[in-house]
Amino acid sequence: MINPLQLSLVNFRNGAYIIVEGKQKADFFYIIRQGTVRISKEVKVVEEEGGDVLSPGDFFGVVSTMSSHSHIETAQAVTDVVLISVHRDQFGLLIEKNTPVAMKIIQQFSKKMRFLDEALTRITLKSTANDNPDHLFRVAEYYARQSQYNHAYYAYHQYIKYCPTGSNIQVARERMGKIRPYSKAVFLDGSSEEFTRVYPKNTMVFSECQPGQELYIIQKGSVKITKIVNDNEVMLALLKPGDIFGEMSLLEDKPRSASAIAHEDAVLLAVNKANFKRMVSAQPQIITRLTQLLSERIWFIYKQLANTEITDPLGRLYHALWIQLEKLRVPVTNGAYSFDFGTKELINMVGFSKGEGNTPVRELLQNTKFKLMDNKIRVSDMEEIGKQAGYYMKMEKISRARRTSAANRR
Repeated sequence: MINPLQLSLVNFRNGAYIIVEGKQKADFFYIIRQGTVRISKEVKVVEEEGGDVLSPGDFFGVVSTMSSHSHIETAQAVTDVVLISVHRDQFGLLIEKNTPVAMKIIQQFSKKMRFLDEALTRITLKSTANDNPDHLFRVAEYYARQSQYNHAYYAYHQYIKYCPTGSNIQVARERMGKIRPYSKAVFLDGSSEEFTRVYPKNTMVFSECQPGQELYIIQKGSVKITKIVNDNEVMLALLKPGDIFGEMSLLEDKPRSASAIAHEDAVLLAVNKANFKRMVSAQPQIITRLTQLLSERIWFIYKQLANTEITDPLGRLYHALWIQLEKLRVPVTNGAYSFDFGTKELINMVGFSKGEGNTPVRELLQNTKFKLMDNKIRVSDMEEIGKQAGYYMKMEKISRARRTSAANRR
């Protein structure tokens, strides 16, 4: 028996709080039917694209509801409002009954992801996003220097394809000729025939700055998402079976913002735009999964952006560890926990250079509840992380209030 779609209308008076940032249980999101709602955040790192005041047809609370995380924003009624309340479990049925709503949510999420990703790159990696296809040559050169010929050959090929009059065309052709015997690059031009594709370990699925027309669903194996920043490869994510990636280029017709590389032998489903539109109505469970993944990524980037506002370097390390516990939904008790990364990765997470990170890492390890075991960070009491992160966030809030007060007195 198929359960019917059950939506309810809820009313809030002018000035009422609808959702509150930090509230742990987020089961419903809202679509505005009448009136206007203002969205705010305790730490506003970047201006929201599209503004803070939402109108009929707009939605809010989806990120926290679909990622099953705490709210990342506060929503307050600017006028008397009538809202459509949607429970998390009803999202799949909502898609079946109203495809345009699903597409609007996914497209807005995709734009928000790109916007926030560019902000995070600018703040933590001290770099700006690059979507010029000429950058493909620099990507190829980087991997060639690292003797990673699969990646280099793939990126050189894309450079020649998308920059046929580029100044480095001849050099790219010569380099490709030299490394061809050592390269096992696959699907250089995609494939209109193969919906299911096998990518051997250490082969590139796509390169940053390459135009994209497909998204991918991981069936087996794992895929790492990377970006070349200041002549270094930065790993942004490690994706596993069930994960979806590459959706931003498909939905927005913009170049890839990062590279995708098979971390181990991977079997992927490649979905083009025509197939994607059919899937929205025919396979709502995939669209639900995509919305959950986008929600998870947006939630995590907001948390990372909030981390950049903490001025004390040690405080940023504690807060970054706290975010990881939240992200993984680890029940915080007074028990021990081992993270699956070490101090080098922690330094990279908060955007510190090695020189900037060495001192706060030493201070972190001076806390007797922390130590390195097999190059992994281990804490003997998880509540210590929450206590320390909370302290530094409170100090930052007090400092921010003082700065605001001083500025207002001028």
